[in-house]
Amino acid sequence: MEITKEQLALVAERIGAMREAGSFYGKRLAACGIERVETAEDFRRLPFSEKKDLRDAYPLGLMSVPEEEIIRIHSSSGTTGKPVIVPYTRKDVEDWAIQFARCYAMAGITNRDRIQITPGYGLWTAGIGFQAGCERLGAMAVPMGPGNTDKQIQMMIDMKSTVLCATSSYALLLAEEIEKRGVRDAIHLKTGIIGSERWGAKMRASIEEKLGIQTYDIYGLTEIYGPGIGITCDAHTGIHYWDDYIYLEIIDPVTGENLPDGAWGEIVITTLRKEGAPLIRFRTHDLSRIIPGKCGCGREYPRIDTIEGRTDDMVKIKGVNLFPSQIEEILQTFPEVSSEYQIHISHLDGKDTMRLYVETNGRVDFLALARRIAERVKSRIGFTPLVKVVEIGVLPRSEKKTRRIVDTRYE
Repeated sequence: MEITKEQLALVAERIGAMREAGSFYGKRLAACGIERVETAEDFRRLPFSEKKDLRDAYPLGLMSVPEEEIIRIHSSSGTTGKPVIVPYTRKDVEDWAIQFARCYAMAGITNRDRIQITPGYGLWTAGIGFQAGCERLGAMAVPMGPGNTDKQIQMMIDMKSTVLCATSSYALLLAEEIEKRGVRDAIHLKTGIIGSERWGAKMRASIEEKLGIQTYDIYGLTEIYGPGIGITCDAHTGIHYWDDYIYLEIIDPVTGENLPDGAWGEIVITTLRKEGAPLIRFRTHDLSRIIPGKCGCGREYPRIDTIEGRTDDMVKIKGVNLFPSQIEEILQTFPEVSSEYQIHISHLDGKDTMRLYVETNGRVDFLALARRIAERVKSRIGFTPLVKVVEIGVLPRSEKKTRRIVDTRYE
């Protein structure tokens, strides 16, 4: 989608603030001789920003206002290097809450709902974002945080929680535990707000069936605001995003060229109103596409498709580029397997080996099922994995994000 005049004016304002503050991106713009942005062509000439840039700005190089205007910081995990520290002004926090409240409202949630929040609090943006949006909406927050499944279920029953906020992995864990304990009739959930990781149709169907809820896919990144910059609607034909707060592009992840609406590529986001740490053309590495045309729900906010994966999720095995989403699509054609799987890649005797672990119930022929799955992977992807079929519940469940690929080739 072409950037509008209103969006360009907001970008120009942010660029001025960054140059004046001498933040990492302000210095880059100055080095490039960029002083103003007046046209869409000017905008497309702006350099990208990447997570490495944000790490290099550690700890407060992203800050684009005087320090006395910063009221909070959040941070990425820092598991692959220095963490990214993102400072927020009071307006940033309020704007984030406004966006999150929109997400709740789009999912049909009102101030009569009781929202059980299971994502983590602290430096991570998740828990506090879910809570701020809840309070902005006027609903009742049940701020549980992660883990302690016994207490989660007890509070869910006692507080009559109507909304569950969780990662898809933890939502599945709770759903299976509620089913195992036979307490489905004691819960009052009607809606699930699920985010933080990609999840396939089979996992969604399993969560919805076990909990008796309708789920909505929420989108966001720590570097932008956090979760809440977009969500699916009742039509479930893509994620609406708030284009009065962010401008979103889709680029070819290899060439960096802009792609037309409808083409799959990498999401690039520019914040339009963020004060503490505005970002210009930030490469998210998330893969999606802009869905052209209006949504059946009637809302005017633009849409992106369900996140297909990440450019850094890809692994190469036997000369083939492999994404977890490809395996999910194959497993969805086998009704007898659950949504859970794990890929183990190792290097043995001079060659790469892929083991694919899947779950099923005990009423099928494990060996025959493994053979059929291996044949389907071979025909779709181009090599034959070693498939191991196990009983449902054997593969690990997570209270956070599930690790789908275990690659030990370089350890």
